[in-house]
Amino acid sequence: MHRPRTLNHALATQVGETVVLQGWIHRRRRLAAVTFVILRDRSGLAQVVVKDAGTAQHVADLGEETVVAVTGRVTANTAAPGGVEVVDPTIQVLSDPAHTPPVELWRPSLPASLPTVLDHAPVTWRHPRRNATWRLAAASLRGFRDTLLAANFIEITTPKLVGSTTESGANVFEIDYFGRQAYLAQSPQFYKQTMVGVFERVFEVGPVFRAEPHDTVRHLAEYVSLDVELGFIQDHRDVLAVLRDVLAGMVEATTAYASDALDLLDVRLPVVPAQIPLLHFRDALTLVGADADEPDLAPEHERALGRWARDEHNSDFVAVEGYPTRKRAFYTAPQPDDPQWSNSFDLLFRGLELVTGGQRLHRYADYLRALDERGASTDPYESYLDVFRHGMPPHGGFAIGLERWTARLLEVDNVRETTLFPRDLHRLSP
Repeated sequence: MHRPRTLNHALATQVGETVVLQGWIHRRRRLAAVTFVILRDRSGLAQVVVKDAGTAQHVADLGEETVVAVTGRVTANTAAPGGVEVVDPTIQVLSDPAHTPPVELWRPSLPASLPTVLDHAPVTWRHPRRNATWRLAAASLRGFRDTLLAANFIEITTPKLVGSTTESGANVFEIDYFGRQAYLAQSPQFYKQTMVGVFERVFEVGPVFRAEPHDTVRHLAEYVSLDVELGFIQDHRDVLAVLRDVLAGMVEATTAYASDALDLLDVRLPVVPAQIPLLHFRDALTLVGADADEPDLAPEHERALGRWARDEHNSDFVAVEGYPTRKRAFYTAPQPDDPQWSNSFDLLFRGLELVTGGQRLHRYADYLRALDERGASTDPYESYLDVFRHGMPPHGGFAIGLERWTARLLEVDNVRETTLFPRDLHRLSP
């Protein structure tokens, strides 16, 4: 009789029963009279006890990471993972015997340098701690979607091959598109604005590409962007309120869908305050002792503001609004009472910029004026600008980098640690 597969985490409910497990040989430990096999599947680890000499020799011939099916009886053992183990097993090999993995995946942590871990990512992601990292990213992504869907947003998908750049001609990947010049999209900005004119509230999860020659721990050439755009707003603070709810939903989802990963990695979850502390850009410069003419916040300024938010507001988050209009993208709405400042914001999470957002221009004449003031031609943007001839509501939005979010959540130093297959100045494989 064919028995259905049992996942390792369900074994505690099947004491006394015969089960079929399937997974990878995570560890073998041979003693004088018994061999212990630790089997790993997507739900966790299970201990298999081998006493039969023939089966023990069979296991000895199989490398760790070999994929097998184990049929055996579940018994209670408080010393085993989950308080149960599988005894009297028969073991069927489901793959070729595995070669020795490049790192010892059975160790509690990965004893390897980051380049080694990244070079062998298809295997090193099997390590329980690495695996838990991405499960937290995936849970966060689920919380992002769930929160927005509950608020009547609709998910869209937009082109990643585009005929014009989103912000400037710099820092884009140029490609040959059937003999014409095209680019990999820096963001879905133009398209998500356009779709506000259709659905009012939209979001997208997808890759974006930045040809920025930064060899730092916080930059990637390709990352997953969580983009949101909504219409009929008063100003950028309405956008910030939606961002606050999204962040709370992402945090809650990690508990709801990946609590075991939180425990394994001993994550210090942030509390998203009902109202995120908010500073104007000019006040932020004063607070960190920066020159009043600074056009942006430097990393050390962001870290100082993070400490201030923690000390003064007990918050891991702080938002800075009113960045200089001249330093923001041309589609950014100016502050009505003083147009040198913009209705935009950055959100810092534990001392690092996580989100950029704000209110957009929504009148065609304002776009013509903004581009003219920057000495830019309207020609590359004609298809984008055309929608503003046809009635667009006041709107705004934001974008979160998934990998950077996960890195700050886990408080790791390098965003590559939370990226499945990083792309940067030096890495194009695996």
